[in-house]
Amino acid sequence: MVAYSPGVPDVFAAVADPTRRRLLERLRTGGALSVTELSAPLPISRQAVTKHLGLLERAGLIEHEWAGRERLHRLRPKPLQRVDTWLAPYARAWDRRLARLARHLDEHP
Repeated sequence: MVAYSPGVPDVFAAVADPTRRRLLERLRTGGALSVTELSAPLPISRQAVTKHLGLLERAGLIEHEWAGRERLHRLRPKPLQRVDTWLAPYARAWDRRLARLARHLDEHP
């Protein structure tokens, strides 16, 4: 049985939304970005982006820092690593099952 990992449900809830996934991807590839930079390619208001960022921050997926008057947001990968660790036994089990299926199909064309 896989042990429950604190924070995993919060992370799942945070990444369930496609807009938040886009924000995380922008932070992953772009480094620390302001709300203005994060909002630019999105079809939603800066206020909506700020709300999404607040949820991501509460889930521990991002952090912010001040650079002068600008608030920069940065990805915190640790919670995603906890999810990956929590999911790893399931992935290994499915890999074993798929390998057995592939062997069976090879033996019985």
